[in-house]
Amino acid sequence: MARPPLTLAALATAAVPGLEVRAVRVHTRNGNGSYDAVRLRSSDDRELLIRVPRDQSAETEQSADLLALHALTEGVRAMLPFELAEYVGQAPVDGTRGVVTTFVPGLGRSADELTGADAIAESVGVAIAAVHNLPTGFIGEAGLPRRTPAEVREEVVALIGRATDTGHLPAALLRRWEEATDDESLWRFQPTVVNGALGADSFLVLEDTVTGLVGWSELGQGDPAIDLHWLLTARGGSAERALETYLIAREGGADPHIPQRALLYGELELARWLLHGVELRDEATIADAVSMLDGLVESVHDRSSEPLSPETGPILTVGDVERMLDHTPQLDAQRDPAGAMLTDSYDFSALRRRLDEDDTDASMTAPIPLDLSDWGDAAPAGAPDREDGETERTVPDERTVPGERLTPGGPGDPQGGDAVQDGDGVQDAVQDGDDTAEASAERSADDQARRNSASS
Repeated sequence: MARPPLTLAALATAAVPGLEVRAVRVHTRNGNGSYDAVRLRSSDDRELLIRVPRDQSAETEQSADLLALHALTEGVRAMLPFELAEYVGQAPVDGTRGVVTTFVPGLGRSADELTGADAIAESVGVAIAAVHNLPTGFIGEAGLPRRTPAEVREEVVALIGRATDTGHLPAALLRRWEEATDDESLWRFQPTVVNGALGADSFLVLEDTVTGLVGWSELGQGDPAIDLHWLLTARGGSAERALETYLIAREGGADPHIPQRALLYGELELARWLLHGVELRDEATIADAVSMLDGLVESVHDRSSEPLSPETGPILTVGDVERMLDHTPQLDAQRDPAGAMLTDSYDFSALRRRLDEDDTDASMTAPIPLDLSDWGDAAPAGAPDREDGETERTVPDERTVPGERLTPGGPGDPQGGDAVQDGDGVQDAVQDGDDTAEASAERSADDQARRNSASS
């Protein structure tokens, strides 16, 4: 039974010594019925609000909210672009308590209204980003929850498991959610300060500006995507604008997979609604949750729902690859000449720059093909003759005796010169073509004189 406004006003005077109430007005938001609330105006023109919880769940939420408001010190509040309620006093009543706080001006809006125009959507994005940009130190000092990515992921897995145990979770959604929780890359994020219970009814708005946020019972450190889940399921035309503004305001602090996780959290709200109905054994709530889950299955099958897995990276063009290679640091270590053209050791960016420089040379011509069929077949010096009777190839040169092979100390090398071992050694074998021809002629004349002398 709702408590009369005057009763709550009297309770407020007991909670705040010296308070004189000049006007009283019933205060309701969304008609959820969890609190009896009255808006007060004091004799010194202060706007106050007193709330009394109606059930144990609301009382627990109110206690957590008070703890969070105490943790949000004056220095922390100064970093936020909106107002927060301040604790003023409390008084016991009927086994619970009435809590008095300052009143934050503003009106509630639905999710579709908060994303219905660019101006208000941008204000929403800036407000959420401001919370996530807060330093996390005060969270630990106040003893508030701090969750790592692994812990966040385990909580999601546990929630999916409980929903599966009800027997009402469609197999298609179970498979979709399990694939998301199995994806390691999806859960690489930097924990931030989070409201934890943020929804469309958390915002207070005047015209197109967010003036305040209410409901801080889940304040802690965790996944920032949890505060965005309602935004990705909103149907306003500027929902994407709100997300874009949020990402810009985070100044690079948001991970690339935050939209996928936010969408997952939004879908898991249906699982929470199902579990709520099962716990209360409320068949109407269970039927409503099952109907919404079936609708989600249809949107997944017809691909009107976005995928939860991270999207594939952009395909690189040739120009992109070349620019990437240009910015790749070069190795200082000496490369193996034999593997200089292997893809893991060759500096393609240097080649590209060289080619760009050579393109400016007007005298550049195409390479002339060489016939190397007669090169490299000569056996090394001192090698045995072939057993198949095939004669060895000679190295044709106009300055050597046709058909004669140059070997160390042989008839064609009176000076004991270098032998021709392969095609690259031709110039080493021929030291002086004219001197060799004259020396050969002189030896032939001397040999002939000795033979004539021996005959006589």
